Amino acid sequence: MGSNNPNTITPPPQYAPYRLRKTLSAHTSAVSCVKFSNSGKLLVSASLDKTLILWDTQTLTLLKTLTGHTEGISDVAWSSDSHYICSASDDKTLRIWNIKDLECVKTLRGHTGVVFCCNFSGGSEMIVSGGFDETIRVWDVKTGKASFVIKAHSLPVTSVHFNRDGSLIVSGSHDGSCKIWDVATGTCLKTLIDDKVPGVSFTKFSPNGKFILVATLDDNLKLWNYSTGKFLKMYTGHVNKTYCIMPTFSVTNGKYIVSGSEDHCVYIWDLQGKNLLQKLEGHTDTVISVNCHPTENMIASAGLMNDRTIRIWVQPN
Repeated sequence: MGSNNPNTITPPPQYAPYRLRKTLSAHTSAVSCVKFSNSGKLLVSASLDKTLILWDTQTLTLLKTLTGHTEGISDVAWSSDSHYICSASDDKTLRIWNIKDLECVKTLRGHTGVVFCCNFSGGSEMIVSGGFDETIRVWDVKTGKASFVIKAHSLPVTSVHFNRDGSLIVSGSHDGSCKIWDVATGTCLKTLIDDKVPGVSFTKFSPNGKFILVATLDDNLKLWNYSTGKFLKMYTGHVNKTYCIMPTFSVTNGKYIVSGSEDHCVYIWDLQGKNLLQKLEGHTDTVISVNCHPTENMIASAGLMNDRTIRIWVQPN
């Protein structure tokens, strides 16, 4: 393989490879999502087994299983203060969970189909959700009521994410479009991508809010400058044709892009150079979700039905 092949792994000398620290097994069905709390103390995993599990990130032990949803859970998000979790379920509801009391404090109803994705705003006063009813809903966390409903796409909404100050939402859909919305008015400010195929499987703002990461169902991950509408970088080598895999940014030790893959691996790229730094092997099914610890060099990855585990990967300090 020539050096231009994205599958050729030539990490720089200063790159310390990630290694498996622990495999967490407790879910009885596909693990759909993993997210570290902003405090870094907790990890939550969501599953098609209808449960959420809270894990201690220091001891990597199970703290609590949260039950209440009547169907599988596709997505989960943390409030900025790490006191609350929001979960999105096939039962057409979202639930807000209080971490101190480990109980559901609100159930958000209104979606007419599977709720597939959710996120808190930076100040955690709002939640955005998207679903198979092709709508985006913005919810007031205090009241549990929808502030507004946007008929956003012509096929299921696969991802929704606020920018840092909560003024914008980016959404992606199986209809092949990626759109930017004004939160104050609910209007579409920009359509970043508008292709029938491939579907947009995931999108999110970068930590600094200037860029948008977009995954499409043709094995591509692209970094876009949303103000100019130009795409800047492309990350390839992973396999993503079927599932809505959730890639993410790592900022603790160098700037990386991390993604799961349908070949059961986790891929790590250099954000700037686009080169593949490492491919983590060990899962036995599609890795649907990855998440990076906010302060430590730690990655959590989640496997689908034939795997059902969460793997914790660390770089030596």
